[in-house]
Amino acid sequence: MRRQWLFAPFLLLVWLVFVACASTREATPAPAGPTQTARAAWEEEWGTVLVAAKQEGKVTVLGPPGEEIREALTKPFQKRYGVSVEYMGLRGPEMASRIRTERGAGQYLWDIWITGTTDMFETGKAMKALDPIEPALLLPEVKEGKNWRGGKLEFADKDRLILAMTPYVMSPLMVNPNLAKPEEIKAYRDILASRWKGKIILHDPRVAGPGEAAFTFFYQHKDLGPDFIRALAAEKPAISRDWRQQIEWIATGKYAILVGGNTSVATPLMKEGLTVRIVDSRGLKEGGYVTSGGGTLALFNKAPHPNAAKVYINWLLNKEGQEGFSRAISYVSRRLDVPTDFVDAWMVPIEGYWAHDSEDAIASARQVVAFLNEVFPE
Repeated sequence: MRRQWLFAPFLLLVWLVFVACASTREATPAPAGPTQTARAAWEEEWGTVLVAAKQEGKVTVLGPPGEEIREALTKPFQKRYGVSVEYMGLRGPEMASRIRTERGAGQYLWDIWITGTTDMFETGKAMKALDPIEPALLLPEVKEGKNWRGGKLEFADKDRLILAMTPYVMSPLMVNPNLAKPEEIKAYRDILASRWKGKIILHDPRVAGPGEAAFTFFYQHKDLGPDFIRALAAEKPAISRDWRQQIEWIATGKYAILVGGNTSVATPLMKEGLTVRIVDSRGLKEGGYVTSGGGTLALFNKAPHPNAAKVYINWLLNKEGQEGFSRAISYVSRRLDVPTDFVDAWMVPIEGYWAHDSEDAIASARQVVAFLNEVFPE
């Protein structure tokens, strides 16, 4: 009994030490992991930017024309964040001209620019009018590569100023199926058949736009090249810069084949019943090319509403913004979680197709345009 009595204090001491250690562990919080710290940091910055954006009151956006596109790029953002969007929809060359004029006069009116890569390079970048986009990306879902095709955001330029949002396959040919059956065209040279002489119209390839992109593709393709373009010029095609009129002329049978037409303009007209078909490049020997069309994004420097611009960019690159814009303009989004059920299967990007949006491709386009001005004189 005496031995048990002497051992009891020792057990009590052990128990007290154990309780004290347990209490210390509970009282000392576990160190925050890197994810928690990063989350707290981006949330704090995002909250600060949101407050400042609401104080600025609006964001100014220069983008593609069309009421459906305007609504997709304004109403959902305004509803979500309570910041108004001043939107102007213009064609690429019109935007570029406006930017040159305004900035030449010391006016800095726009925050966001959505257009084609050629205008971005030849006006925005050439004038040093753009700021890097990446510092403005705050939301993790926007920055994480797993949400994007190829595992990353795709920049068109080496300086990472111009972001390609909407990669889709472009087929340069549209036809009136009553005059030129799409399935009978197996290669681009097939349109050189004598029966099409005087029945071909081009979107002017000498200016920035889908015509220039198509002819740059022809020029650099090993199976086509300058000889194909000269042969096409010998067919005496008509040349137009009016996207809608070109398509309507095809539908009415004035012309049978359109080269370099704008598919985003054609698609809704086709849904309305116009007799026009886009030739699937997957059935053509030389294939097609991948472009972002009017879906490249840039952030202007000296932006009048810098915080609202940050909020807008993060919204546009999240799932809601990308799906709304992609549906409105009928392009494929680079985001993997945006469905493609609203576009034709031929538009989904194909690995190995020539990329029109790269800096090298745009540089080569300048050389091609000089050649085209010789082949298609005014």
